[in-house]
Order: sequence, then C-alpha cells, then structure tokens
Amino acid sequence: MERIMVIGAAGQIGSELTLALRKLHGAENVFATDLKEAPPEVVGNGPFQVLDVMDDKRLIHFVIRHKITQIYHLAAVLSGNAEKLPIQAWEINMQSLLNILDLAREVEDIKKVFWPSSIAVFGGTTPHKNTPQLTVTEPSTVYGISKLAGERWCRYFYSRYGVDVRSIRYPGLISYKTEAGGGTTDYAVEIFYEAVRNGKYECFLKEDTALPMMFMEDAINATIQLMEAPAEKITIRSAYNMGGLSFTPAQLAEKIKKHEPDFKITYKPDFRQPIAESWPQSIDDSIAKKDWGLTVNYDLSKMTAAMLQGVRDKFSMNM
Repeated sequence: MERIMVIGAAGQIGSELTLALRKLHGAENVFATDLKEAPPEVVGNGPFQVLDVMDDKRLIHFVIRHKITQIYHLAAVLSGNAEKLPIQAWEINMQSLLNILDLAREVEDIKKVFWPSSIAVFGGTTPHKNTPQLTVTEPSTVYGISKLAGERWCRYFYSRYGVDVRSIRYPGLISYKTEAGGGTTDYAVEIFYEAVRNGKYECFLKEDTALPMMFMEDAINATIQLMEAPAEKITIRSAYNMGGLSFTPAQLAEKIKKHEPDFKITYKPDFRQPIAESWPQSIDDSIAKKDWGLTVNYDLSKMTAAMLQGVRDKFSMNM
C-alpha cells in the first residue's frame, strides 16, 4: 500500500492531483500539505496539514510519522511572480527541492519522488518549433534557471544515490478549478473567467504568441502514468518533454467566440511577453510517448468547451 504526500496541494496542479491520487490509492493514504489552507474538496476529502516544505525538521517528522512512500513536490514560486522577487524565488524553489531529495536519500520508506519541471528551462537560443528533448537550455528567467538547476539535481540524486525521482517539463496548464497563479501562460486560464464574467479580456501577451499548453486532466493523467511506470522504462532522469497542444491568444479567442459570439479581446503586452518569446512554440514529446505511453485527449476545441462549461458551473455554484 502506497502512502503518498502531496506538497503544494492548494495550488493549481496540487489540488486536482491530490483528488486523482485519492481515487487511485484511497483518500486515507494521500496526505495533502501546503503553506495555506487547501480548497474544501481537498480538506474535506482526506488528510490535510499546513506544512512548510522549507522547515526540514517538521518535514522529516511528518514523513516518518505517516510512513510516506511517495512524495509529489509541487510547491514553487511561478514565473511571473518569481521575476518580482528573484532571490527569494530561487531560494524557495531550490532549497525546497533539495530538502525533498535529501529526505528521499535518507528515509528508506520513500520509494519515488515527483518534481515538476517546465518549458521555462528553454531560452532564446533553443529551437522554438518542435523543441527536442535534448537541446540548448539557456533560460532567461529565475524560474527557468531554478527549474534547469532542479533537473540537474534530480539527475544527480538518481545517479549518485539511486533516488527514483521523476519529472515532466510541464507546458502551460489550463484548468477551471483554480484561478491563475502568476505564470506566463496563465492568460489561457484568465481568458475563460473573464469571458464568462465580463464578456471581454485584456491579454498580457501579443495576439500571435504561440505557446505549448495542456488541459489539466491530461496533465494529471500523464503525471500519474509516469509515476506508475516501471523504473526500467524511465530513460530520462532530468525531466521529460511534454507538449500537449500549441496555440496563440488569437486562436483561443476565436474558439471562445464560437460559444460566446460577443466576446472581445484586446492586447496589452507586459513584462511576461519577452518571457513567452524565449519559450518554445511547440514541443517534441516522442520520448515520453515511447517510454511510458504519454497520451493527450483534449484538442483546442474540446478544451475550450470544457473550460467554458466548468467556469459557468463554478460561478453558478457560488451565486
């Protein structure tokens, strides 16, 4: 029986991943933690505790007391917010990962660790179309720098200590269950909330800025697929490329207009525009497909319909 710890369970990925893992392993076996209170469905569905991953003494006490066998470490300062506090973001993103990796090295019960990387590891010198798994990585943001360094630490702890750590370079993730949290790709979440709430949206990226994205359900399924795969199938111990689908703000707006004909979008690029321009437009994730069977079920049309319906349902429940 697995005993799973999710760190960052109040966040966009963590809240949905926690619920999916509880369905798979039993609610009582998935321990959600975060610095802040998690959504009601996470707190009311199974064990939850406020916990700071930077507090290594409380962390190891929690892991040993609950006999944790797997850790999903999702806590991080995201790209947009990290640029406002670069040194603090670096310290949080890096030290928290090192705390987890060192814990996995020391505690025999811990069999697997998941840590998310990002397309932010790439930079302006990276091939932007169909970006390969092994390529130039010269990130220009503190978030990207921390993710690239994290990939190398993961690879090091695997090769040096045998820690079974696994990772995905997430593209932009789109979900209606939690609102945006300061990332460069978050326009693709904000736009749906504003389309339903106000019928208009001012986008912080240019209309023709193509970025790889993925509907959250696909990302959650892929994460669990990776963690459930036999260790001998895992050939990448830094982080796997994962592409999903690529589109521009203008293309997304056109899909929304098919459901909301009066929707209007304007563009006012901010500091996130150069960040987006340094990232790939599309990703080659063929190695993930070959190694552990990565699949994507949502295209742009299906994702748009699901997002609009999900946001409408969320607003109607809160009225």
